[in-house]
Amino acid sequence: MTTVRRTFLKNTAAAAMAAAFPAINFAQTSARSNFAPQSGAWRTFEVTTRVDILKPQGVTKVWLPIPSVNSDYQRSQASGFASNGKTDLTDDGVDGAKMLYAEFSAGQAQPFVELTSRVQTQGRAIDWSKKTAVREDADTLHYFTRPTKFLPTDGIVRTTALQATRGAKTDVDKTQKIYDWIVANTYRDPKVRGCGEGDIKTMLETGNLGGKCADLNALFVGLCRSVGIPARDVYGIRLVPSAFDYKELSGNPASLKGAQHCRSEVFLKGYGWVAMDPADVAKVMRLETADWIKNTTNPVVAPVNKALFGGWEGNWMAFNTAHDIALPNSTQEKLGFFMYPVAEDAGGRFDSYAPDDFKYQITAKEI
Repeated sequence: MTTVRRTFLKNTAAAAMAAAFPAINFAQTSARSNFAPQSGAWRTFEVTTRVDILKPQGVTKVWLPIPSVNSDYQRSQASGFASNGKTDLTDDGVDGAKMLYAEFSAGQAQPFVELTSRVQTQGRAIDWSKKTAVREDADTLHYFTRPTKFLPTDGIVRTTALQATRGAKTDVDKTQKIYDWIVANTYRDPKVRGCGEGDIKTMLETGNLGGKCADLNALFVGLCRSVGIPARDVYGIRLVPSAFDYKELSGNPASLKGAQHCRSEVFLKGYGWVAMDPADVAKVMRLETADWIKNTTNPVVAPVNKALFGGWEGNWMAFNTAHDIALPNSTQEKLGFFMYPVAEDAGGRFDSYAPDDFKYQITAKEI
């Protein structure tokens, strides 16, 4: 549909929103409280993504992820947008990953698109002492044990998982062992661009187990799937500071460039879909303090390591759980995952990891 200006909720301009949230000086944040996320307190956010195409070459296309997850930790609500191009609300057609598509003709002056989405989020914390009869569709569970391009479930991936879970009898025990294996054997590599690529076979074959969230949590998911435990990556973005004063587990709402973060979930009988995030343990170990922390007994790391096996903080918004995404109307290859703005023109696909060159800005407002 052709739209110059269309609004489903009240949009807030990115510049005004940035002014409303002064920059946070995380260097001044030193005190950390015990990291123990809990559910029960819903928070509401408006998240705005603004894209301006500075030097378009021919026809230009833009895809922006829209929060598509509705669960016990997130309620994805209305989205609205403004643009001087042709726009369409669509999805990937497979995993239900929603997106805003904008297309600009070769002669369009100063092409732009702005998307505002509203979500409610809350923290998660599993009570391992309580089991309930949680049901999930068998086809859904089978789907989340499948291999993908970057998540094979055979060969070195399965061999590694079998070694990591040796002696474990239940799925909970296997999941714990895989989580512990990730924390013990992988590490956060700040030099990796963006959130990484999630090519877990290459990681294991080369022995290079450094990466970022889309690498480390993908490895966790792939290992789980290879031993029959349904697991999935959840792609999203941090919105606001951590309530527990962890600077590396925070987002600056005035500028969320680089705040994208992939988490993970496993389905466990008696508990349902359970939150997991070993990649954030690695991030705290590497970056939270001036020195690289090498053990999980450190008082900065220990509460995070414990809490992220079964929980996460609700200062983060999920987009989708999709892999191997074919973007509608794209002439380029599939995406391994979709949590960044994506654009293409006659010169090819833009670099989503370079927001200042792209150019895009993401901001958030709690309401």
